[in-house]
This record gives sequence, structure tokens and C-alpha cells, in this order.
Amino acid sequence: MSRTVLYGGRIFDGTGSPIADGDVAFEDGRIVAVGTGLDGDDGVDVAGCTLLPGLFDCHVHVTSSGTDFLRRLQRPFSYQFYEAVRNLAATLDCGITTVRDAGGADLGIQHAVDDGLIEGPRLRIAITILSQTAGHGDGWLPSGLLAPLQVNHPGRPPGIVDGPEEMRKRVREIVRAGANVIKVCTSGGVLSPRDNPRHAHFRPDELAALMAEATAAGLPVMAHAQATDGIKAAVRAGVRSIEHGIYLDDEAIAMMLEAGTWLVPTLIAPVSVVEAAKNGAQLPDGVVAKAEAVIDAHNASFAAAVAAGVKVAMGTDSGVGPHGSNLRELALMAAGGMTPQEVLVATTSSAAELLEVHADSGTLAPGKLADIVVLAGDPVDFAHFKDNIRAVYSGGRLVRGQV
Repeated sequence: MSRTVLYGGRIFDGTGSPIADGDVAFEDGRIVAVGTGLDGDDGVDVAGCTLLPGLFDCHVHVTSSGTDFLRRLQRPFSYQFYEAVRNLAATLDCGITTVRDAGGADLGIQHAVDDGLIEGPRLRIAITILSQTAGHGDGWLPSGLLAPLQVNHPGRPPGIVDGPEEMRKRVREIVRAGANVIKVCTSGGVLSPRDNPRHAHFRPDELAALMAEATAAGLPVMAHAQATDGIKAAVRAGVRSIEHGIYLDDEAIAMMLEAGTWLVPTLIAPVSVVEAAKNGAQLPDGVVAKAEAVIDAHNASFAAAVAAGVKVAMGTDSGVGPHGSNLRELALMAAGGMTPQEVLVATTSSAAELLEVHADSGTLAPGKLADIVVLAGDPVDFAHFKDNIRAVYSGGRLVRGQV
């Protein structure tokens, strides 16, 4: 295999070290050297650009494309898989080379990316969202009809569970289906019409059964947790990450710090719901009001968590908002008190650590996969970040743009 050198640019290596002049050499899909004056068989001049590690989004739904429920109900079942192809490509256009799908993508989609059948970022998958009856994943409507966010199929086990024994069996089924992470809803949410984001869901015995089975399978757990008590219940149970974290209080933040629990804030998610409604999306009653009500609390909770030193990894909930607009999250994180360097770390090495792929990804260092973003302009100009992407490499292969 030939050795390629990206030379003449600057480097943000993902560790938080200052941006500095440097080159990156890679061969056979992996970085072999980072420094200055490197040589190789092929050279690419990246003068005026900054090289960054491939970016991460730790909370996406690639089989969903927005919040228009009426439109979704009228689409054929298989349509979601073709949407996933488009959505994965749009995500890769953002320089995002690894994502964690928080419910929807199954093992077939993951394998299709791994085998090169479709193009997209590497996937870590939760497959199914676990919810109690009358919880965030329950699609029951007052008419008596069911309109779940996700339809069960052979690769996606049902998500509604009640009681520790049902929980135990369902986690085992999700493990069997090939999940890399288990996702549970310990509170209500915004998009689900029949619950309240301030209410905690699942009891300690149910969460204990979940954690026992996930631990036995060697899998981490992520918790959709918006309610204060739901956040605390998840942290007590031992989840690895709190998703959204809308109603954090001082005690919840202290608990997260003590346990080392991560926060994946998805600040753009409720904003996207409000924008979709203004653009004519057909949403269930009460959803828009809930989205509008949580935005200020969400931002305040995030700012408090950042100030306290809670570990943060970037995530967007794309699928609620449009895929391809993922990088809007960066400016919101900066507005919430993170320094620009901290935002970039949260989107690279910290995210890789959360997803437990830091041995291969997240930084520009010898031995790591050659996932590289070539960015023109100011690397902390988040308002124009996506427009400034000139090229994206995944495993040393140029997958977007040209330099």
C-alpha cells in the first residue's frame, strides 16, 4: 500500500493540545506518523487548512427523517432503510465518521456500512429503545390506535417492557440482535404525546435487571433521561451516559460527577421540533408546547453541567432534526459555556472515549484509523464549520470532497 501525506497544514489532534503546524501520513487505512516534514509516496497539499480527527455524533436516528408523524405513517415499512442510506451520506458530509444510533438502525444497516455496500460513518447501534407502558416509546393514542416511533421487525425487538422479568428477557433479545449499547428511557420525553418529560419512568428493580443483563453482555447503557428524578435513577443504576439531561439539578450534577457519568446534551433537538412545526410538520397534540417549554431549561442545565465539569460528548438527536445539520450543535455547546477547544474535544476524543472506540479513533496519532477532516478557514468558526469542510477521509479513503 502507498503512503499518503497530507502536508503543509495545521493540526488539531483531538487531545485539546493547541493547534500547530504539521503533517499527517497514513498507509493501509491507518495513521503512521504525525509531525512536520513527513514524506510519502503520494502528497496532498493542505496549506491553509486544519486537519482534525474524524468527528463523532453520539446520538442519531438514521432510519428517521424528521418529526412529521402523518407523513411517516403513510410510508411503506421498508422506506426507512432507504432513508438511512441518504441520512448516513448526509452525516458523512459533515465530517462525521462515527455515530451512535440511539434506536432504529439494526444489524443489517451496520453490516451494510462495514462491508461497503452503502457509504456512511461507522455505526454503534442500540437497535431498540426500551420504554415502560405509557412511556416515551409507547405509541398508544386516545383513539386506541398505536403509532410507535419504530415498528418492530425481526432485527428490532419490541421496546415496551414492564417489570424486571420482561426487562431481563428484552435486554437479552436486543443483545442477540447485535446491539453495541442498550438504550432505556428513564423519563418521559418531548416527541411522545402521552407522557411528561418531568416524570421519571421505570422502578429500581426494573433498572437493576437491565443493568445486570447489560453488564453480563459487556454492553454500556445509555439513558434517555429528561426528568430530574429520571436522571438520578439512571445514574444510581449505573448507566454510562445521560441523553438530553434537560432538568438537571445540583444533586443530579454531583451524582454524575461522582459516578463519572457522561452527558450527551442534544441541544439542537427541541429547537428542531419547534422549527419543524413552523415549517408545517404534522405533530401530535402537545408536542410543540413541550418542545418550547424545555428549551430554556435544557440550556440552563447544560451550562450548569459544563461549569461543574461533567464529561460531555457531542450528540444531536438527528432524525428529530435534519441529518446533515448535525454541526449546528457545536455553536450551541459553545454558547452553553464550553470553550471552542472543549467543543472540538467533545466531538472527537471525548466522544470516542464514551463510545469505547478510543483505541482506534478520536485523535490524530500513529496507529489510529486514518479518519481525517480537512477544514479550511477558522476551525472554531462553528457557524461556518460545515461549509469549510474541504475533504473527509475514512480509514484513509477519500469519501468526500477534494483538496
